[in-house]
Amino acid sequence: MVALGLVVARFNASVTEQMESEARETAADVGAEVVETVRVPGSYDAPLAADRLARRDDVDAVAVVGAIVTGDTDHDQVIGDATAQALTRVSLDRDTPVTFGVSGPGMSGAEARERVHKGADAVEAAVDLTEELP
Repeated sequence: MVALGLVVARFNASVTEQMESEARETAADVGAEVVETVRVPGSYDAPLAADRLARRDDVDAVAVVGAIVTGDTDHDQVIGDATAQALTRVSLDRDTPVTFGVSGPGMSGAEARERVHKGADAVEAAVDLTEELP
């Protein structure tokens, strides 16, 4: 059984709570166990939590879920890029799968709600990587 850490961004909670539900349902469906969930203020805050989880001996992989919606500035682009790069570094530095179930940037709240399946996708990718990597 794959032991997962789950990081959930609270910002845009109307979306991320649904993403978390999808992630948990998928974990149960594929026989994985979410051993720890860490809720962070927003997607930008996820890398530190993912790193802490990836350091644990009882965590095989970490799935991160969040939603970055567009505003009046390019701030969403900055947040999305920084988050993706930092999560990639965590995965490589810890030699632990850290998957990116963050929707956005560049989308509206309505578009984010249409992409709640990204929570499930992140869990599926985490389990696949854990099972496939030597």
